Order: sequence, then structure tokens, then C-alpha cells
Amino acid sequence: MRASLAIGVAAAAVALVGCGLHLQGREAVPHAFASACLEAEDAQSDFVQALSRSLTASGIQLERDCARAEAVVRISRDEVQERVLSVSARNIPREFELTYRVEFGVKKGASELLAPRELSLVRDFTFDETILLAKEREQRLLEDALARDLAALVMRQLAAL
Repeated sequence: MRASLAIGVAAAAVALVGCGLHLQGREAVPHAFASACLEAEDAQSDFVQALSRSLTASGIQLERDCARAEAVVRISRDEVQERVLSVSARNIPREFELTYRVEFGVKKGASELLAPRELSLVRDFTFDETILLAKEREQRLLEDALARDLAALVMRQLAAL
């Protein structure tokens, strides 16, 4: 009984590996460079922090001095926009749309590894003024999740270099 269970688990693991499934976590390491410098107007934004964590977790050494780095990841846009989607009969917002937009490019020396490109993610959320603090916290968590998702998309593009 125990042996058949072990064989079943091993077969399932082989099937999952064979189909290309990868556990969430570390992104693939960009082969084009081993050290990078992040150049951004706001180095403390959610996106820049998520991207720097992802680069570090992938084994890329982050340099403060861009002259010492093999590659420079320039983030020219990093913004969150909020738009009202619907309002109540009393003209109170009921539903919002959050758009997190980033624009980035990668240079290695004088050559451009990745031309500047824009990525954006959009999510909707509802609003209720009776639970204002909880909804503000939900919005903040949603912005952070969008930043992490965008950083993962950037890491996939960097890994393809």
C-alpha cells in the first residue's frame, strides 16, 4: 500500500515537471548580465522595491553606482491611477478602477538590450464609505499586488534576454 502511494506521488511529480509547471517564487536569472543598477525617480515605490527584491532573489547583484553595473534598468514611469467606474444615487463612488503603469528599458554599456516599453495592469474594487479604513487598506494591498505582478512580468522579459 505504502509503495503504491509512493509510486503514485512520484508519477504525479514527474508529470508536473514534464508539463513545464514551475513553483512560484524565484524568477529565472537574466543571462545577459550579472549585476544591475535600478535607475528610478522614486526608489521607494512599490514596483521598484518588488523588482529589486526579485532581481536579488534571482542572483543579480544590485549596484548603487550605475557605472559599476553591467546593466542599467531605467524606470521612466511608475504610477498608479484611480478612476471612478460607478457612483450611487447620492453621487458617492461605489466602484473604482486601479491602473498601475510602468515604463522601463535596459541598457548594457552603450547598447540597448531592451527598448523602453510600457506595462500596465488594471483591477477593479468596490468602495463602501461605512468601512472606509478597511477599503483604504484593501486599495493599498491591491496596489502592492499589482506592483509585484508587474515586477514578475519585467523579470520574465529580462530572463528572455
